[in-house]
Amino acid sequence: VQEQMVKLAKKGLTPSQIGVILRDSHGVAQVRFVTGSKILRILKAKGLAMEIPEDLYYLIKKAVGIRKHLERNRKDIDAKFRLILVESRIHRLARYFKSKRVLPPNWKYQSATAAAL
Repeated sequence: VQEQMVKLAKKGLTPSQIGVILRDSHGVAQVRFVTGSKILRILKAKGLAMEIPEDLYYLIKKAVGIRKHLERNRKDIDAKFRLILVESRIHRLARYFKSKRVLPPNWKYQSATAAAL
């Protein structure tokens, strides 16, 4: 199971995508029950984990998408409001990850550099 996880991680899949593939294709209900540790912990031990947590990455990706939409549609007030909500969720999650020492203390979300992620 661990070799399969490493192979999927090298393809660029996230831990949740790896879990779905193992569940659907290989009949592994819970990786934790088979290996004794979680997918992300195994990937971290092998040095294949993402530099920022997966949920934060997808929130940033969503905010970048909304910003791109707002560049084309300036008058979309609802999208502007949703962007504020998503970015506040990003800040809240970043504050949590800093307190848990998953992110470095000087990490900061900037919308200008977010598209590079």
